Amino acid sequence: MTDRTLWSYKDIAAHIRVQPDTVRSYRKHGLLPAPDQVESGKPFWYADTIRAWVASRPGNRGRRD
Repeated sequence: MTDRTLWSYKDIAAHIRVQPDTVRSYRKHGLLPAPDQVESGKPFWYADTIRAWVASRPGNRGRRD
């Protein structure tokens, strides 16, 4: 089943347990995938996009939610 729930910086930050500014920094430095959608200038990612990114991040210890 595909999760097409859209996540903001705040949602991503809560998922990986960092501050939203950290997620913004990841995007600025090209460490975050491209947004799946942009609404009114604000980027959003599908939950599945972020979960796949988290799984492939260096230092990932097989975290599961």
